[in-house]
Amino acid sequence: MSKALWLSSLAGGKAKQPACILPLMLLATLLLVPLPAQTREIIDMSGRKVTIPDVVSKVVAVSPPGTYLLYAIDPKILAGLNFPLWEGEKNYTVPEYRQLPVIGGLAGQGRTINREVLLQVKPDFMVHWVWKEDATNQKFLESMESMPFPMVSIHLGSISEYPEALRFIGDITNRKERGEELYHYARIVLDQAKTMVDQIPEDKKVRVYYAEGTDGLSTEPGKSIHAELIPLAGGVNVHMGEELDHYGMEKISMEQLLLYDPEVILVKEKTFFDTVFTDPRWKNLRAVREKRVYLIPYEPFNWFDRPPSFMRLLGIKWLLGLLHPDRFPVDMVAETRAFYKLFLGVELNEAQAMEVLNR
Repeated sequence: MSKALWLSSLAGGKAKQPACILPLMLLATLLLVPLPAQTREIIDMSGRKVTIPDVVSKVVAVSPPGTYLLYAIDPKILAGLNFPLWEGEKNYTVPEYRQLPVIGGLAGQGRTINREVLLQVKPDFMVHWVWKEDATNQKFLESMESMPFPMVSIHLGSISEYPEALRFIGDITNRKERGEELYHYARIVLDQAKTMVDQIPEDKKVRVYYAEGTDGLSTEPGKSIHAELIPLAGGVNVHMGEELDHYGMEKISMEQLLLYDPEVILVKEKTFFDTVFTDPRWKNLRAVREKRVYLIPYEPFNWFDRPPSFMRLLGIKWLLGLLHPDRFPVDMVAETRAFYKLFLGVELNEAQAMEVLNR
């Protein structure tokens, strides 16, 4: 358009826009309007239909087992922690994990979710660990219906469910190859352990006591999720029976423990482990006399129990080697280094692996 024509149009009170400018202005306006996010419908591990975004960039879990599972698939998609990290978690996890905000969660008795922080985080969806499909689980799901984020349920009631859970999380977060890789590792560990333990005569299985608490007199019954690695590694839990509730940690007496007289004691708390060999109340137990009392590795997450995580896949190998060293000779330093690299993205040297194993 010539300068004269442009001035003439201004003089008429309106500037006539060139025809080519109008489509450009319309395109620019459309680009400023947010487009609806693309979504897809999935079936979660409880059989519920859930709509989640096609592209997944940040996810939170409402309890530690789910958080750890997300970490294993890709720590970069984690958008929040359930509680502040302690030093062991900081030392053996990737840097991104250490910078995350704390959203709280169902991490034990009295724990709750910080809804204000959760709303600030704005996850693409939330992951809920289902221990049992019961009234308590349903009540929690109903309490979260006011949150504007989809809730995806995963089943981790037993270590046997971890292979499928890893595959499932990998699939719904668009990290299918990673999920398959970890699925196969988990499946091989569980299958190999079962094959080996099936060959152990009942009278050769080792009688084990799991000592919890600072006095060592809290424990878990035989059918508890918190002690399920004992039979999987060729042991027999001396404290049999059904778990009374999800929290566990049943108190027993010293007299009862003396009657059990376990061959091996697994210890959760270091404060108890540091005194067990000098405490006169414990010296008459066979496991103490024979120095078969072992402190469970817990860095960055517990290898045996609370809170349950994928680290128990390494814990099975560790426990098999302790209970049946003749049947399962294993280089735990090499196994630990390989596992930390695969699941945690952390490279350990031999000295670091030894430190983790021996605490």
